[in-house]
Amino acid sequence: MNTGVQAKILWVDDEIELLKPHILTLKNRGCQVDTCNNGYDAIDMVTEQPYDMIILDEMMPGMTGLETLPLIKDIRPTTPVIMVTKSEEEDIMDKAIGSKIADYIIKPVNPSQILLLVKKHVQSQQLVTEQTTADYRAEFGRISQMVDSASTFGQWTSIYRKLVGWEIELAQSSDESIREVLQYQKTEANQAFCRFVCRNYQNWINSRNEDTPIMSHTLMRSKILPVVDANSKTTLLLIDNFRYDQWRAISPMLHNYYNVAVDENYCAILPTATQYARNAIFAGLMPLAIDKLMPNKWLNDNEEGGKNMYEEDFLRRQLQQCGKDYRLSFDKLVRPEAGRKLIDNIRRVYDADFSVIVYNFLDILSHARTETEIIRQLTEDDASFRSLTRSWFEHSELFILLKMLSERGHTVIITSDHGTVRVDNPIRVQGDRETSSNLRYKTGRNLAYNYKEVYEITKPEQIQLPSSNLSSSYIFAYNHDFFVYNNDANRHIRYYRDTFQHGGISMEEMIVPFIVLQPKVLL
Repeated sequence: MNTGVQAKILWVDDEIELLKPHILTLKNRGCQVDTCNNGYDAIDMVTEQPYDMIILDEMMPGMTGLETLPLIKDIRPTTPVIMVTKSEEEDIMDKAIGSKIADYIIKPVNPSQILLLVKKHVQSQQLVTEQTTADYRAEFGRISQMVDSASTFGQWTSIYRKLVGWEIELAQSSDESIREVLQYQKTEANQAFCRFVCRNYQNWINSRNEDTPIMSHTLMRSKILPVVDANSKTTLLLIDNFRYDQWRAISPMLHNYYNVAVDENYCAILPTATQYARNAIFAGLMPLAIDKLMPNKWLNDNEEGGKNMYEEDFLRRQLQQCGKDYRLSFDKLVRPEAGRKLIDNIRRVYDADFSVIVYNFLDILSHARTETEIIRQLTEDDASFRSLTRSWFEHSELFILLKMLSERGHTVIITSDHGTVRVDNPIRVQGDRETSSNLRYKTGRNLAYNYKEVYEITKPEQIQLPSSNLSSSYIFAYNHDFFVYNNDANRHIRYYRDTFQHGGISMEEMIVPFIVLQPKVLL
């Protein structure tokens, strides 16, 4: 055992004098051990001070261990209690386990058993942390090599998934320095990813080859419709602003209801913003093509009106072009009460061959984090934002809906139109009144900026984007950057720094989860 960590133990046994050699062994290993010989004193001692672990004899005169146990748990519900018994009789152990013992051992006790229990129940978090830290240090070099050699979107997906996995593994680590190393490596990887996107994006958009990833405008035909064709009932759940790490946060809660058949990623188009990416998914077209073919259903950034009002129309048009005659249901849930209303009218989802549910709540949560101080404090970093996502999901109508769909045998596709990234580095730009307001991309005709700090597209048609006028251009922010105007820049920096934004180029925004769930319960 690591002698540098102090474990404070209470040992309760009516024959405690006979256990002095064992107690001495624990003390020699760095533990502090208090003792008593009856349940009444144990209750008093537990009331007066906390312990890391309690060892409790099951058979004691006066008040037995089984009688003492629930009283201890009332006072210290999270303290692990180890029951020591002479008997393995099933009814005794059922009572003990029902009273939430952490473990039990059979007399005669030997010192190695006790040491193992201390490691298991007191020092497990530290031991896990130490091992996880060692594992990541060993992996650091391999990830760096992957970053240096990555030349395809698939390879970048593997890098991002590894980094997210380590973020989750190390989130509870007490070693702050190793988390800083991981954050540094992720930032370096994101910078390299941005350079990779700048080199390849125009080719992806304008020519199809084996290295071109599945993107927003090809997602429906390439990934979604084959799943619909292969299953009798399919529900597409498109959660706005949903990142891969957030999927990892909620996926354990779905284990009892679904098997994960597909866990992949696709590439969101630029700008990684709802107006562009989600319309591209449902239309199966890049924004420039939507504007040309259906000009009355596309609004540029500088035009007033809703920018995503025709998603169902776009989807029905694409299905018709693909020769699909599914019974379709389409719902867009913007507020929690809309989720409750859908659950009350779930029959149309059940009856459809292909049901589509657009869920906007995570987008609202991201904006609330910017605008509401208390949510901002609750989500100071990516780990806490994942935690908030998990808490929200656990109590949401969305979770209820997913359980209902599992019971009805629906295959479920979970994806998003783009992710979101926490921004902290301001980049100054200038523009006129008609310049778009998004913090991660700008479009307009009189943009002034340092071209070295942005991905600039002076001819929007080169990446299949519409122009509000002949001289419009686009610029995109990299990594954790965000755009601020020179006017009142300091106020904007204070307000938006460390908020979650989307529209630009980062692994978090562009590498989007694509999950297919098969129900465990079929009718």
